[in-house]
Amino acid sequence: MFRTSIKVRFSDEDHAQVVYFPRFFHFFHTVFEDFFESEGLPYHLAFKEGLAWPAVHARCDFLVPLRFGERLDVELGVLRVGKSSLSLAYHAWVGERLCARAQLVVVCIDLSSFRPLPIPNKYRAIFEKHLVEGEVAEGLGQSPGKL
Repeated sequence: MFRTSIKVRFSDEDHAQVVYFPRFFHFFHTVFEDFFESEGLPYHLAFKEGLAWPAVHARCDFLVPLRFGERLDVELGVLRVGKSSLSLAYHAWVGERLCARAQLVVVCIDLSSFRPLPIPNKYRAIFEKHLVEGEVAEGLGQSPGKL
């Protein structure tokens, strides 16, 4: 499991003065990049290796409005590591309020052909280290730090 924090910026809000829902997917991708960095493999290095990790499936429950100036704490857990894909769970909190929870599937691809590749062992080891089960796999986070 990986945790990080994101400050909600003015540009994240819509006219209703709440975070515009697609911004959550941007936040989740930012967390994914930070996850790589925290493991000593900066995300941009995968591109130099000819790899990319596009999302192929996404679902999200938006539970509580998020506003400019709030600090969003996001937890990322790996639900499943397949041959070339992985399933990720995200929980986004402001204090004790669960604002959003999402599941994304990403695929390791060859940038030259855009075809799936087996996940390289150095990445597979990192993902497997962050595998989560139980309540998280069901999307039932209870409070920050419980992912």
